[in-house]
Amino acid sequence: MQVFCGIPQAAYCKRHTAKSSRTDHRSPTEFVLTRGKTRGEEVVKKECVLTMAEAEEEMRCYRKVFNVVRILHKDEIGGICTREDTEKLNCPCYSFWGTQRPCDNCISARAYQSKKDEVKLEFSKDGVYQAIARYAEIDGVPCVMELLREFDSEAFLDLSGEEKLLSRLNGYYEKTYTDVLTGVYNRRFYEEKLKNSVFTAAGVAMIDLDDFKVYNDVYGHIAGDAVLSSFAAALKKDIRTSDKLVRYGGDEFLLIMPGLQSDHFDSVLNHILQRVSNIVMRGYAEINLTSSIGATICANETVENAVNRADRLLYRAKTKKNAIVTDNGAEISEEHNKASVLIAADSEADRSVLFSILGNEYNVLEADDGKACVEALAEYGSGIALVLLDIMMPDADGFTVLKYMADNHYIEDIPVIAVTDEESPGALRRAYEMGVSDFISRPFDAKVVYRRVSNTINLHEKQRRLISAVLDEMLEKEKNSHILVDILSQVTEFRSGMGREHITNINIITELLLAKLMEKTDRYALTKKDVYLIATASALHDIGKVEINRDILNKPGKLTPEEFEEVKKHTVLGAEIVMNIHEYHNEPLVKYAYQICLYHHEKYDGKGYPKGLKGEEIPIAAQVVSLADVYDALTAKRVYKAAYSSDEALKMILNGECGKFNPLLLECLLDIKDLLVKDANGEIR
Repeated sequence: MQVFCGIPQAAYCKRHTAKSSRTDHRSPTEFVLTRGKTRGEEVVKKECVLTMAEAEEEMRCYRKVFNVVRILHKDEIGGICTREDTEKLNCPCYSFWGTQRPCDNCISARAYQSKKDEVKLEFSKDGVYQAIARYAEIDGVPCVMELLREFDSEAFLDLSGEEKLLSRLNGYYEKTYTDVLTGVYNRRFYEEKLKNSVFTAAGVAMIDLDDFKVYNDVYGHIAGDAVLSSFAAALKKDIRTSDKLVRYGGDEFLLIMPGLQSDHFDSVLNHILQRVSNIVMRGYAEINLTSSIGATICANETVENAVNRADRLLYRAKTKKNAIVTDNGAEISEEHNKASVLIAADSEADRSVLFSILGNEYNVLEADDGKACVEALAEYGSGIALVLLDIMMPDADGFTVLKYMADNHYIEDIPVIAVTDEESPGALRRAYEMGVSDFISRPFDAKVVYRRVSNTINLHEKQRRLISAVLDEMLEKEKNSHILVDILSQVTEFRSGMGREHITNINIITELLLAKLMEKTDRYALTKKDVYLIATASALHDIGKVEINRDILNKPGKLTPEEFEEVKKHTVLGAEIVMNIHEYHNEPLVKYAYQICLYHHEKYDGKGYPKGLKGEEIPIAAQVVSLADVYDALTAKRVYKAAYSSDEALKMILNGECGKFNPLLLECLLDIKDLLVKDANGEIR
């Protein structure tokens, strides 16, 4: 008799039409396990306990429907064998599925371990199969009955059903492996799909966004998210469909470019560095993005090995910033940081002479007319250190280029030296009026040309460094202010028995509400800076509680009317604390903090305190922080109550159980509700 995985042939066979006299025909869905506790042990349902004769009778029934029916014992299930057992196992399903190893998601192993039915779809090159694994105890021995059925390719799904299945599978794949914020692959994709892959040749780069933490800390989470989205969008513009871009962690991205050789890869990375530096952050003009890159070639090795190497190179690049370091010993950032000069002239002879003067010192780009010059400016942006512009060109002349540069604000960042003839003073005056920095005339004097170009570039670079230093100082001061505000707010929260997550959550909710409010209306004339200042000032909303008796603040039961009147004083006390900082009375942050402290318990219908303001009499900063405070208080655990769910809190707020709020702000709250998910520590993620 032929033996199959230690089971006689009768226990494993192909579908045939044998009939059974057994009347107890149980379907797979009826074959279940119920769990109970008898003297501390699990109880297996009676239907799972069979003799071999009963098992073979059931199998005869299943053969009417399933292509394959078999019984497996523990030592025949690859998914739960030891490594040595697995290597010895010669399971027929391996050849059936065309594999030499147990399935990563073996349902027989799962059924054996969970003692219940397991079902999945299995896809092979020949078709789609339904696989069912059912736990049973046959003659007292635990085992699994495995059932396999091939779907008819034409009857499996109708057209609409097939489209729905594909759509659902694609959607599942995207949700599983796509980073929600940036739209690129996520770290899970790397771990499960790329990490152990082997490439004969592929470019591997770790790309880090310089100073991202500073932007996130100073300008807030919304700005940080906008920076990451713009950064990822810039990276995607330089990759092919076969390339893989992964958000590896935080502000680090992994780029894998299969089939790319070293020279071409270096060129792509230089272009990425340039494109990132050209990103314009709308609403955050002071943010100038740069990136650092560590890169290597993956050759006949796992991606993981190459990534580890690229990560070490990235560390070196980050010490320089705006740099690329490769493992061939070169730091190609040096070539990249060589200033680029764009020569725009229709005369090939002029371009050739100017190139001979400047080519050794600068990275020279050429444009043979005004249109090509505009295209180069659009591509390289502020990566161009200077433009040598022939004013008198046919078709699109130098004045057309200057107008384009003015309209697109390039003239503010890229100095222009006009190329003119000595006999055209009128054109030169017009060029100066349109923003050129200097001029050179034909015939060219090599020393004059070189000196004017180098002086103009150096002067402009000094101005940039000065502006950057001033900006860094401003950012540092803002960051320090943020830290001090946070420390003060922590004192308040400590006295009132709340954790730091309350301050963090209010900051996030306030920022999200204001951003959504700006999308819906310009009624309040808010700017991005206002959003940042209000969100920062929100940390001080309860600063007045430092003057309130701590026993009252932390009382677990309901407050008496007298105690509640005492607590209400914190609004006025907080405003007084803020305004006592006399030297900063006129600072916008202090003004917002005053409004928030004094008015964040006012209600839209006039039934709040301390002044009973109504509607738009309440400053918008206080309205927003009030709503953020109420939502977070409802969804947080306090000494006097349990936490409500987000849905419960929203329902209470919308029903007016917490007082009346601005209807437009309630719309904003509903729009952002999916972003207000809290983690186990009570912080909004």
